[in-house]
Formats: sequence, C-alpha cells, structure tokens
Amino acid sequence: MALLSGRKGLIVGIANARSLAYAIARAAQSEGAQLALTYQNDRLKPRVEAAAAEFGDALILPCDVNADGQVEALADGLKSLGHLDFVVHAVASAKREELGGRFVDTSRDGFGMALETSCYSLVALAHALEPLLSASPNGASMLTLSYFGAQKVVPNYNIMGVAKAALEASVRYLAADLGAQGIRVNALSPGPIKTLSAAGIKGFRTMLGASGDLSPLGGGVDAQDVAKAALFALSDLSAAVTGEVLHVDKGMHILAATPKES
Repeated sequence: MALLSGRKGLIVGIANARSLAYAIARAAQSEGAQLALTYQNDRLKPRVEAAAAEFGDALILPCDVNADGQVEALADGLKSLGHLDFVVHAVASAKREELGGRFVDTSRDGFGMALETSCYSLVALAHALEPLLSASPNGASMLTLSYFGAQKVVPNYNIMGVAKAALEASVRYLAADLGAQGIRVNALSPGPIKTLSAAGIKGFRTMLGASGDLSPLGGGVDAQDVAKAALFALSDLSAAVTGEVLHVDKGMHILAATPKES
C-alpha cells in the first residue's frame, strides 16, 4: 500500500515546478495523497494551477499567510475535506537587499517582515487548522522547511537565519501544544538547493558548490532528496517523531570546520 493512501494534505508555498513544495506535493500525490494547494495572490495563481494540473483533483484555494482573514478563510474552505492528515508549510520571505552584507544593518521593517512571513505563518496555520488536523483518524503531521543558517552563521543569510531559528523553536513549542491532539510537528533542514528563493541570497552559487565538494556523503542534495524525507515525516513511518529538525544535507551540518587540502 502507498505510504499516504487515502490521506488528505495541504501544501502551502508552491512557487513553481522547481520549488521544494512542488517536489513534496508530487511525491505525496504519487504515494496516494489527496491534495489541497494554496496561492498567495492572483499573480501567482496561474503557476499553482499549472502545477496542480499534475495532481488530479487537487483543491486550489487562495491564502496570503500574512492576513489572518485569509488564513481563517482557508480553514473554512478546507472543511469540505472533513479533516486533514498533513500540512506542509514552505513559506519564507525577506527583503532581497538584506540577504547580503551585515546582519547588524537589518531594518526594523525587514526584521518584522521576515519573522512574520517565515515563522509566524506556521503558528497562524496551526491555530486555524488545528480542528481539521485533530479530526484526522490517523494522527496528523505538520511539516515546515528550515535551513542550517538557523543554527550557525551562514554568510549573507542574515535575517533569514534568525527567522529560521525562530521557526525551529516554534516547531518545538507547537509540538508540545498539539501532541495531545495527535498532531506531530517537525521540520526538514535541507542543504543548499537551487530554487527561486535561494537565488536571492548573495554568494549562493559558491555555497552550493562548497556543499557539494565537502559533504561527508559527497555531492549536494536535490529536491527529490527533500521530498523523500518529507514522505517519512508525513507518513506513519514517523508516528513517534515530533518536535524534530531533520537535516537533509548529506552530513554537512556535522562538520565543525572545512578540511584543508593536504
């Protein structure tokens, strides 16, 4: 039987066919999941609709995660499903000009924007969707996407590193709150992957190359690696796992220093 056969899930954050959210959605659908997808605004709606064409009868709903009214409307729109078995949160944003230079130069507005979009949006979704998730007969799962810059300083990642650190802390607090309802909350922390959002980080190509050269398992990771790990987190295989950050980076996070050439 497929890992997610008969399961109903929501994917928030598909930007295009190269996004990690898309790869996770495709993997979930191939394992039997019935999907619902969101789009932020009318400009992005065609991209999500194009992606959804591959996912059969996927439900498509609008949701700007920075607007409480839209998050609540999303929850209302999903009631027709009866319950949710999983939610994938793949939303993050920061001012492009603050993904370079010094973190100390972060603006107040940029700080607030990054934390609200990249972190609080998970809390808002958890609050609004708790009744649907707690109604899952299988035990539900929430999954978000982090990055190693949450734990160690990564050049030019700046405010996104702080936002991801807050996101990882939120995963733990949400896991503690929602566990009694049978809801697991976890995060994946992938290595550098060439996506639309990653392109906005200054020096990203150098970071991508270094990760591929130095990782203990050799080479870099790709979207399919992340999608496979997501299937574990969303399925019964992780029934006893919550509050965790799973690194999907071929071991880069275990290195204390870059080895010198002999």
